[in-house]
Amino acid sequence: MAAGTVAALAKLDSMAHADEEFSVIRNSRINQTVCQWCYGKMLVEELARNAARMGLKGVDLVRPEHFATLKQYGLIGTMTLTHPIPKGLNRKENHEECLAQIRAAIDATAEAGFPNVICFSGNRAGMDDEEGLKNCVEAVKQVVGVCEQKKITLCMELLNSKRDHKDYMCDRSEWGARLVKAVGSDHFKLLYDIYHMQIQEGDVIATIRQYKECIGHYHTGGVPGRHEIDETQELNYPAVMRAIVETGFKGYVGQEFVPARDPMTSLAQAAKICDV
Repeated sequence: MAAGTVAALAKLDSMAHADEEFSVIRNSRINQTVCQWCYGKMLVEELARNAARMGLKGVDLVRPEHFATLKQYGLIGTMTLTHPIPKGLNRKENHEECLAQIRAAIDATAEAGFPNVICFSGNRAGMDDEEGLKNCVEAVKQVVGVCEQKKITLCMELLNSKRDHKDYMCDRSEWGARLVKAVGSDHFKLLYDIYHMQIQEGDVIATIRQYKECIGHYHTGGVPGRHEIDETQELNYPAVMRAIVETGFKGYVGQEFVPARDPMTSLAQAAKICDV
């Protein structure tokens, strides 16, 4: 381990002894986690240690090679990565490759005792949305039985095609909800990304209430810019979190903003904001 990392971890240990009340989570009505990619320059071990001290439940969007590290800090992997975003389940020629990665993630996630695996629709590339929906249903039905057996929830993420993921097909809550209902299993849900859906369609709280039965996971992010979720952006996150609580949601909300300021200070601030 590099000398700088050792020093950073030692500093965290000393802080923990000096401040046993470091945890910023008090109400725990929202099960919070943090997305690893937003802290790409930070070792997973350091992020996990900080997350555990703050009272977060896990680390989101991780691969199985990090599972042991998370368990070391009493955390879980709250969403396991699989195939890339543009090449997804809406095209039959992608099914074999994507489903192989999904199956491998399901097996590893179940073995670890963790809950969720991610998937993506893929881009349109000229395909009609109805054809894409049928192809996604066909693909998901090939693995959802295994999800049911192993108690894993497969989540397809809603992403905006307006700005960040041009041409992505699963870019509307209504389309995603129709997909979930067509599959017809409690082990296939949507990952409702609040940042993306605010950009794409707005009306976040009403949409969450309307499609609550179809949503298995949430992500945060400040609009505009995908930075801190505080007063610098346009969404009222405490109100959004209260709406999620009111739906009876018991899953996880992943902090997926890219810090523009000190990363751990911003993460602690976001955890407080969402601890409604």
